[in-house]
Amino acid sequence: MRLELKAGLTLWFARHGQTAANAAHRFSGRKDTPLTPLGLEQAAQVGTILRRDVGPRPALAFVSSPLARARRTMQIARAALDLPRDGFATDPRLEEIDLGLWDQLTDGEARALDPAYYDRRMADKWDVPVPGGENYADVAARVTGWLAGLSADTFAVSHGATTRILRGLFAGLDAAGMSALDEPQGVVFRVRKNEVSRLDP
Repeated sequence: MRLELKAGLTLWFARHGQTAANAAHRFSGRKDTPLTPLGLEQAAQVGTILRRDVGPRPALAFVSSPLARARRTMQIARAALDLPRDGFATDPRLEEIDLGLWDQLTDGEARALDPAYYDRRMADKWDVPVPGGENYADVAARVTGWLAGLSADTFAVSHGATTRILRGLFAGLDAAGMSALDEPQGVVFRVRKNEVSRLDP
């Protein structure tokens, strides 16, 4: 079943800019690493894209994952909108998937911990959690609850897996379909009802 926004609402959301962990191709869950120079540019780009779509100083609700990389991205994006950097809320339901024992490991390092379990999780991300962490169903429940409470047009900053799962829910995809989606940085997604549009620079 496809997730759908309440009638009349628009949601814009983006992934945070590139981090040091992203650049090193490491799993990045609840542990933070700073935005890279490219990540800072991507955060400003997000603000520029949103400004193009809604104009400066838009009357939106602004909410970010509480993790530092998302908050930094939101601050930079808001500056591009001529808004005070810190005038936004945070919500833990927008946090990245909890990657437990794999957080900050490479694919090879994570698989070496338990190859059979790694392969099982990769084959069924919806039901099989990362050791000590979450599965896709856990994240889907979080973001579905967050969406149900939206009552105003909103811009949100979240994370790679979380935004991918969110897009998958709007599209009615299964876990494999969600896993096949990309995790772009420096772009904005706009949602009306269950139609997701990608806004590029």
